[in-house]
Amino acid sequence: MVNLHMVPCTDYDETVFARKPVGWNVRYAMWLWLLIFCGVAYAAPCPAGQTKDEDALVQIEKTWANSLEQRDAAALGCILADEFQDTDPQGSVFDRNTTLVKAANHRPVHHELQELRAHVYGDFGYIRGLATAVDASGKVVAKVRFTDIYVYRDQRWQAVAAHESMLPGTP
Repeated sequence: MVNLHMVPCTDYDETVFARKPVGWNVRYAMWLWLLIFCGVAYAAPCPAGQTKDEDALVQIEKTWANSLEQRDAAALGCILADEFQDTDPQGSVFDRNTTLVKAANHRPVHHELQELRAHVYGDFGYIRGLATAVDASGKVVAKVRFTDIYVYRDQRWQAVAAHESMLPGTP
């Protein structure tokens, strides 16, 4: 399945239009279709009007976990700020786009969130927790301690950084 939120609308080869003589109406219709299609693809609004409290961050973490389970990069895209960076348990750093691609291809596991502790300081907040990844047979495949850092802008919380540490004894 192609996720339209991750397909850039500007990636096209202008030489394609120059190879065959195309009437002005057809070219106009193609541009109009492109503008409408890209507008619809990017029009999915992200939630706004979120409260500036710890409960909002806890709910966002649950949405994040669910978006990974559902491989829903669009939902995750509403959580991650443009400048988002993630440091994984191996110490590698990934940007927002790479994180969204990884989410779309996430392995099929259920994320159980525990020990969620959120803190809000004005337009800044962070949350720490424990995520246990469980496969379809009920086997624990990973236990990860995480910290996610948020800023409040455009009337919603946006994650700007994340860090995960694999707990010892994780399979």
